[in-house]
Amino acid sequence: MDRLFDHTLLHQRRSRALAAFEPGADFLVRRIAEDMADRLSVVERQFENPVQVHGGLPLAAELMKATGKAADFTYVDMCPVPGTAAGSQVFAEPDLVPLEPASADLLVSPLALHVTNDTPGALVQMRRALKPDGLLLAAVPGSGTLGELRESLLAAESELTGGANARVHPFADIRDYGALLQRAGFALPVADIDDIVVRYGDMFALLRDLRAMGMTSILTDRSRKPLDRQVFLRAAQIYAERFSDADGRIRASFPVIHLSGWAPHENQQKPLRPGSAKARLADALKTPEQKLPR
Repeated sequence: MDRLFDHTLLHQRRSRALAAFEPGADFLVRRIAEDMADRLSVVERQFENPVQVHGGLPLAAELMKATGKAADFTYVDMCPVPGTAAGSQVFAEPDLVPLEPASADLLVSPLALHVTNDTPGALVQMRRALKPDGLLLAAVPGSGTLGELRESLLAAESELTGGANARVHPFADIRDYGALLQRAGFALPVADIDDIVVRYGDMFALLRDLRAMGMTSILTDRSRKPLDRQVFLRAAQIYAERFSDADGRIRASFPVIHLSGWAPHENQQKPLRPGSAKARLADALKTPEQKLPR
């Protein structure tokens, strides 16, 4: 299997970010964790065997427990999760979910699926780890994430060097993830997008936040040659020219895809059989029915 992401480098950068944690650097992770906890709070269930899978920080699990809907979490992660109790963590690479089959009733994946090299395989492992009628909640950066930074770096590098390398990860779109949930065997899959826009004084402030969160590029096929300072300066100019607001602050886009799916269970709601409807959609919409050609 081709490895798009260098997980050894990911481990190094996350470990460094955790060791030199900067207060406030977790703002994006916290915002998404709060959204995920809100989504759990409306589920009419109690979860006694919840697991957070590859989230890096314990924020999502802590906020979900605070809703009263989830018990103490177990953690699956590649680095030690700060503040977790001894024995509550299983160490694994991002593509692995080393849990016993049907052992968890809730799996939570905050900002992790986008750095897997085998996303379909990871989702299949999650589905197998869930008990029947168990719930998966995941949040993942979607297509367009850091699009302004990507465009600015590519334009500056191409202008000054005559070529350009990928400096920002590729991100899948909502249709891809919805299809992957179905492919992995989840029932009642749902996917929606929360368009988060963060504003900064300049591009360098954005880059500092990405480093502090351990979210800089880990592409395997990345250039090993550091970018020249002049390229960064030109990229910052392009960013300000193309993506700044009236007050001069720049925008950074983080469209976050929220996913949910259930492990199949016989008592779950089933879709109606084709042709079993009691009323016509055309009548409900008060519009003429259009017959499709055969």
